[in-house]
Amino acid sequence: MPEQDHTLGVGELIAHRHRADSAPGARTDGHRLALVIEGGSSRGAFSHGMAMAIEELGILHCFDAVYGASAGALNGAWLLCGRAVDSERAWAPEVINRVISPARALRGGRVVDTEYLVHTVYERIVPMDFPAILANPVTFHPIATDADTGAAVDLHGELTDSASVQAALRASTCLPILAGRPVRIGARRFVDAGISESVPIRTAVAQGATRVLVLRTRRADEIMRPPSTVESRVVARYLARHAPGTVDPWLTRVRQHHRDEEDFAADPAVLQIRPPLHAPAIGRTNRDPALLREALTLGRAITARTLATYLTPTLSA
Repeated sequence: MPEQDHTLGVGELIAHRHRADSAPGARTDGHRLALVIEGGSSRGAFSHGMAMAIEELGILHCFDAVYGASAGALNGAWLLCGRAVDSERAWAPEVINRVISPARALRGGRVVDTEYLVHTVYERIVPMDFPAILANPVTFHPIATDADTGAAVDLHGELTDSASVQAALRASTCLPILAGRPVRIGARRFVDAGISESVPIRTAVAQGATRVLVLRTRRADEIMRPPSTVESRVVARYLARHAPGTVDPWLTRVRQHHRDEEDFAADPAVLQIRPPLHAPAIGRTNRDPALLREALTLGRAITARTLATYLTPTLSA
């Protein structure tokens, strides 16, 4: 087992691996480097732009694993199949307006149609290369919430073929009420990762990550606030019926989010890239094409600029 160089921060480790052209399974630095991608539904436009920058910089091979929650799992999948840049088209109005439609709720339908997204958009309109995700030596870890226990679950072990990748993506993005009933995988049922772990740093670290790069979809000054009394009552009643194990995690998720922010804010083993402070606030079902394009652009730019600080000597060599 190679000895770890504890002087290497996240950015320095990425630059070191990029310069050495190291690959998963053939490392000499003793580290396990994870890329963690936050969820947030429409806020995922920020992290999609960030994933595009990583693809353009050509540094995916520097990571050992990609962890994604909800929309972060979708963006991680695009990155792992080598189509993060090409899949920008998935944010076009003709796609987003079909995937997200508040008007469908009036007819008893799903506000967020992840089944259409994963099985129609990702198969025929903006194709995702599912076999390439499975073949990538950088492992994929989509996170979902167990509907009966409320625990955050890494679905990596369930990924065996294209259909299982699609099921995992649907499970990770199954927003309560908005996206319908829990998604069944084997004997278990799952709902959106955001209930249990919207930024899966803890799971990555528990599985051996020694350095973590985190792509965030909230600005540093954005504060997650508790739901209103009415929202709490409505959602808790729905979860109690359809995903009973998630009631307590949902009610306490804001407190857990703040605890995570405090624990990892000054951790030298964790580098977080966030939307800039002037970035627009984007709601989870926002469909405004101008805002989504801006989020993609800002996420792409801030990531390229942040990582260039470490990579410039390597890229210019």
